[in-house]
Amino acid sequence: MDRLPFTTLCYIEQEGAYLMLHRVSKKKDVNKDKWIGVGGHLEDGESPEECLLREVKEETGLTLTSWRFRGLVTFTSQGWGTEYMCLYTADKYEGELIACSEGTLEWVPKERVLDLNLWEGDKIFFRLMEEDAPFFSLKLSYEGDRLSEAVLDGRPMELFDVRDEAGHPTGVVRERKLVHRDGDIHGTAHIWVVRPNGRGGYDLLLQKRSEGKDSYPGCYDISAAGHLHAGEGFAETALRELSEELGIRAEAGELAFAGWHKGYMEDVFYGRKFKDHEISAVYVYDKPVEIEGLHLQREEVESVRWMDLRECMEAVKAGKLPNCLYMDELELVQSFLEGI
Repeated sequence: MDRLPFTTLCYIEQEGAYLMLHRVSKKKDVNKDKWIGVGGHLEDGESPEECLLREVKEETGLTLTSWRFRGLVTFTSQGWGTEYMCLYTADKYEGELIACSEGTLEWVPKERVLDLNLWEGDKIFFRLMEEDAPFFSLKLSYEGDRLSEAVLDGRPMELFDVRDEAGHPTGVVRERKLVHRDGDIHGTAHIWVVRPNGRGGYDLLLQKRSEGKDSYPGCYDISAAGHLHAGEGFAETALRELSEELGIRAEAGELAFAGWHKGYMEDVFYGRKFKDHEISAVYVYDKPVEIEGLHLQREEVESVRWMDLRECMEAVKAGKLPNCLYMDELELVQSFLEGI
């Protein structure tokens, strides 16, 4: 009989550490060299809990006495079909740890777990467990070792290409919150909507970020900006964000490329550290725009306002404008506009 497409996986806790299994024993192993928990496939007629207890006992010698069902994880991968995994943590057990035929068992402090060689999707459910999220359903899709899709409770999660210092994709795809927690370099597109102001200069259209944003709520920001989704280009992101946030349907030829910007900001929001390390393509859009005709994406943008570029730079430098703008990017835009 073929193996059932259901498995269990358990992370046993002890004094701030998880019992991790380094899968190094089998040559033909989809998890070869990865670090995971302990578990395995359900046998015919078993419940998930019966499988959990059996697999933990077989692989560690421990008998669980207290455990918690954390979530259902659905895996899809080209050439492997679909697998459903019941994810558990356990905080009490009896017995002594034994050697495991699947690999090497090691207690790893929780704060060091994400430094191990993990599947990128595993890092998502580790984050959810760390945040003590309620029971969740997480779908993870892979193309080879590359995470191609993550869906949490039926809603797609944002995935970014992790980039090197030069801005090139490294081949690693990571979930948004993990990128901002660790400060991974990622790509963004910045679009500055401008207009001549009749005083020898330009006005910038500034957006005020929604109070519900996960970072810099209520601060003034670039006219429109956004992250590149995994596999997406800078120009297509710029057009998408301009449309989504402001309702401006622009053509590719209407965006003028002003240059590249590298930025890093670090702060704490809602009790969690937020690191924003980005490489941005900066664009200028100078077609006529009337505020009254814009359609603002309310979950992103509370309001917009025109502000003279020089006055904006002075206010940012003096700390008189609540903002998350980069001074050197404003200087880049100023230099570009002066050269038109």
